[in-house]
Amino acid sequence: MIGYVTLGSNDMPRAAAFYDALLGEMGAKRFMDYETFIAWSVKPGQPALSVCKPYDKQPATVGNGVMVALAVDSPATVDRLYTKAMSLGATDEGGPGNRGGNFYAAYFRDLDGNKLNFFTMG
Repeated sequence: MIGYVTLGSNDMPRAAAFYDALLGEMGAKRFMDYETFIAWSVKPGQPALSVCKPYDKQPATVGNGVMVALAVDSPATVDRLYTKAMSLGATDEGGPGNRGGNFYAAYFRDLDGNKLNFFTMG
């Protein structure tokens, strides 16, 4: 259902370096790369994550209640990617752990304050 998610950034080079390193751990690569918009995906036709300078030229701000959830294959991958995000300067919003039932997740904020998580079910 989701084609792509866009997160605003006020510092594109910094955001690009963060997501190149973090999403590269999932096998994602840039498939669109412009001065004001960069998008990553694991493979064509799959959902993508992008960062952009806001079109209205106003400062990027964090949406209250907005979060991007990135599905991965195992709790070990959640742990590894969360650790990578922290090493890249992300802010903890809830370390790796079981959140009830078979839902395992870790929450963090990127360098611009956008909230994301890595999760797996099963």
